[in-house]
Amino acid sequence: MMSTLKLAERMNRLGTEGAFEVLAMAKEMERSGIDVVHLEIGEPDFDTPRNIVDAAVNALNRGETHYSPAQGILELREAIADYLNSRYGSSVKPSEVVVFPGGKTAIMASLMAIVDEGDEVIYPNPGYPAYESIINFLGARAVPLPLKEERGFSFKPEDLEALITPKTKAVIINTPQNPTGGIIRKEDMEKLIELAEKHGFYIISDEIYDRILYDPEKFTSVMEFPEMRDKIILLNGFSKTYAMTGWRLGYTVTNEELAKALTKLAINIHSCVATFVQWAGVEALRGPQDAVDAMVAEFRRRRDYLLERISRIPGIRCHKPEGAFYLFINIQDLGISSDEFAKLMLKEYGVALLSGTAFGKYGEGFIRISYATSMENLKKAMDRLERAIQERRWEK
Repeated sequence: MMSTLKLAERMNRLGTEGAFEVLAMAKEMERSGIDVVHLEIGEPDFDTPRNIVDAAVNALNRGETHYSPAQGILELREAIADYLNSRYGSSVKPSEVVVFPGGKTAIMASLMAIVDEGDEVIYPNPGYPAYESIINFLGARAVPLPLKEERGFSFKPEDLEALITPKTKAVIINTPQNPTGGIIRKEDMEKLIELAEKHGFYIISDEIYDRILYDPEKFTSVMEFPEMRDKIILLNGFSKTYAMTGWRLGYTVTNEELAKALTKLAINIHSCVATFVQWAGVEALRGPQDAVDAMVAEFRRRRDYLLERISRIPGIRCHKPEGAFYLFINIQDLGISSDEFAKLMLKEYGVALLSGTAFGKYGEGFIRISYATSMENLKKAMDRLERAIQERRWEK
């Protein structure tokens, strides 16, 4: 018998994530014996480095299984502050760091702490779907900021300025970016800083891919603007850089007043992050970085292979990504929608990839593939992609 009780109205405003929906369909096909190449999930295909695993095991063996401070253990917050200060010449204090069980929780808590119903939050589009979903869930207005392919998927400063109103509470940026692999140009970042200073909104900068860079000199972090620290919320974590997706470890860096508010939310939502996981995070930041360097080098090799293959397939093109492990492929010349193309590739050719519209309306005309998989899988997927376009040529 179905319950007559209703869910909260806010649940109607909460979205999902296309990658997991496509993964579920692909797994169902595999159960029926169909071979599927997975290019949908944004997860490094590497194991967590051994030294990090050992640090967690050692922490378990010495009894680090009890509650820890809601803000995070001091040792991890010190390691995070040292990492940022060493990399960007910033002056982060451990008291400004709050540790969360994953980057998504950090996004949710940050928006909960600063956004009221009726506020406006500008977010990148195409972009990580959680941004729009959470903004809507909180009863605020989600305002899409189009990212431009011709600008390497950075935004046009004049587009941003045109969206700002007295209700603008925050602007979310993501660099390097999911789904495009693009980075925000330094001059665009400087304009954003200027506008935040002028209009008084927060900048929420998601830099979860900050170590997966192919030309690090081109990358600009919000941490390089110390004059704006009171208006900045940095989001980062360990999932991508250290292949720790299942460990659930992320963090925010912001001013001390807001850090206290975020800690209050942590107390109410999850009490604390698993203590032994935090010790693994300490080792990740303080230990050897060879595994990170090797992973990025392999991602670069895969990226370059894919770009070369795409350049030889008529009807599609792709901007060269500067970071992360995604290609955002332009299929506009094929004459088929992104959704239709993604469905066709899965159902008829056994390639699980994502429609650009899974990342917002400005993703139409694109598909996203993750190259966080083996070269063997990438070669098989590109062969199938090329065959699909040759056979259909849409539709002749």
